[in-house]
Amino acid sequence: MTILPIVLYPNEILEQECEKVTDFDKKLAKLLTNMYDTMIEADGVGLAAPQIGVKKQIAVVDIDDHHGTIEMINPVILEVDGNQTGPEGCLSFPDLYGEVERPYKVKIRAQNRKGGFYELEAKDFLARAILHEIDHLHGVLFTTKVSRYLTEEELEKEEA
Repeated sequence: MTILPIVLYPNEILEQECEKVTDFDKKLAKLLTNMYDTMIEADGVGLAAPQIGVKKQIAVVDIDDHHGTIEMINPVILEVDGNQTGPEGCLSFPDLYGEVERPYKVKIRAQNRKGGFYELEAKDFLARAILHEIDHLHGVLFTTKVSRYLTEEELEKEEA
């Protein structure tokens, strides 16, 4: 288990377009495992490669035991539908939270750690987490989408 250092804003890698992954090898598998361990250790629900200083289109999302771990390599958004507004935070912005509007449903196509393609449909909080991580891969930060920043008290009320 390797916990990687999380890149904090204003590091420039966080606002850069990431490169597509072309090598699906043991190095990639190890990176995905380390990203997952890092995300869990940091109490996050998603982590994108630029957040650990790697400029590649790689992200992991794990919101609960029901959905399991989702590894997204070179993800592409195929469809979005509806909208939702809710609180978001980011491991690259410790203790900063804001209300963000995102689609309620998303359908993506991505590759797994072996290079195989898959499609995934998600809604509600899972869709929010997936879209947040895909944004990271294109240099888009959640702070550019915040309609209102939340205080610690407001965040606790939202979660209650």
